[in-house]
Amino acid sequence: MYTQLSRTVIIMAAALAAGAATAQTFPSKVVRLVVPFAAGGSNDVVARAMSKPLSQALGQSVVVENRAGANTIIGTEAVARSPADGHTVLISGFTFMSLAALRTKLPFDPLKDFVAVTRIGTQPFLFSVHPSLPAKSIKELIALARAHPGQLVYSINGYGTGQHLSGELLKVKTGIDIKHVAFSGGGPATIAVLGGHAGILISTVPPAVQHIAAGRLRPLAVTSRERSILLKDTPTMTEATGIPEFDIAGAMGVFAPSATPKEAVERLSTEIMRVVQMPEVNAGMLRDGFVVAPIGPAEYDAFMRNKIKEIQAIAKAAKIKLD
Repeated sequence: MYTQLSRTVIIMAAALAAGAATAQTFPSKVVRLVVPFAAGGSNDVVARAMSKPLSQALGQSVVVENRAGANTIIGTEAVARSPADGHTVLISGFTFMSLAALRTKLPFDPLKDFVAVTRIGTQPFLFSVHPSLPAKSIKELIALARAHPGQLVYSINGYGTGQHLSGELLKVKTGIDIKHVAFSGGGPATIAVLGGHAGILISTVPPAVQHIAAGRLRPLAVTSRERSILLKDTPTMTEATGIPEFDIAGAMGVFAPSATPKEAVERLSTEIMRVVQMPEVNAGMLRDGFVVAPIGPAEYDAFMRNKIKEIQAIAKAAKIKLD
């Protein structure tokens, strides 16, 4: 007799068979790594370093596609609207979490329309100053800001970015009054400080290293829990100030459309985590200032949601609004 139990068993067996088929057939075509930034940036460099060994691991071509524009919204939306089969994924990080934390008017929902695949690594932000500024440490910078409220300016790569939130977190933690000027990217923000138009630069570490070596910038502190591998003599913000839990850093990772089969997500996660720990890929990431720190889907999802709450708390205290 064809009972309800029989139907349930048949349905469960079909689901298991479908899952097994997905695991066996994925990937069945080219895998696209969509980078929502212009070519040459950190996400793009890492994606291209990963593409060849990941292609070999998956047995299919892996191509990098740059879809820059609108503060990563164009590329991110393209992935959200792509077929949820694991063949199109997004490489993003702090900006993705910032969108989720600070924007309500988006053509997609970062938390509902995406599933976390894996975190690749983390990257701190750096506070540095023009040599003419009489501050050789963060404590001296804080004292200078208190002596001249509203007169010091920090240069950043955009409003609502990790660099911007780092500056506002320092203000919230210390009560100092410093102003920001936001540019269209890290290059213009750096040029403004090198030219003496702003005294303080908040940036990622790699672009500042050559200017530090040439004496054009003075590093003060990084914003992560650990020191940067590129600036081992530069203290963390907590080391330099005693402020506990001053931890804000970029976190590059991979996301897929939310309906992507679990088997495809797990396959991607396993292979990406293995690839980024290969010596040749790992070395490239280290040169770009990243700490290679891969974690799987569940751990990355929890990490991301926690960081979104932290960003929202900073934004609320600093009165940052993007909509």
